[in-house]
Amino acid sequence: MNFEPHYLIYALAGYLVGSVSTAIITCKLMGLQDPRRVGSHNPGATNVLRHGGKKAAIITLIGDMLKGLIPVTVVSLVEPATAAIAIAGLGAFLGHIYPVYYGLKGGKGVATYYGVLAGFNWMAGIAALIIWLLTALVSKISSLSALVSALLAPAILWQLSRSPELSLTLLVMTALLYWRHRSNIQNIISGREHKIGVKKDYE
Repeated sequence: MNFEPHYLIYALAGYLVGSVSTAIITCKLMGLQDPRRVGSHNPGATNVLRHGGKKAAIITLIGDMLKGLIPVTVVSLVEPATAAIAIAGLGAFLGHIYPVYYGLKGGKGVATYYGVLAGFNWMAGIAALIIWLLTALVSKISSLSALVSALLAPAILWQLSRSPELSLTLLVMTALLYWRHRSNIQNIISGREHKIGVKKDYE
């Protein structure tokens, strides 16, 4: 991997964009409860859906995906080096889960993960989303769907891109996503993880 010092600018820019919480801003503008104070206390689309409704959740989902997609896309237009693109994506993802604007307490990163992945390779992004959807249709569990999809995503990206930089970065993001979902994993194992559409289902 050829790393240039100015790539840190891309990482910082991605991080600052990723740190903007779509969930918090959307709920505030729509007069809804702060997602950090209800349900799972997670500022993400799933918690917003349970306590704010579909419209707010869709806005949150799209916004969180764009936080990952936009920095990667912009950097790819400015700097085609895969190392630069990779670090911008990682910065955006880290911004979402550890936002500087909110005391480093952010969401679990699923939507932003997909946004970054789509920026790395749009076909890999679509494949990962299809895996999420199929798993959700079978299991009805949002967190399990994300975990299964993220587990397969690095291998899919490697097959489609053959980029060590992008694939390794996504692998790191996958590990962080699993870490952020450690309570969900415990609930899945114990059978306590609730299903999609159940309001008491806290991610």
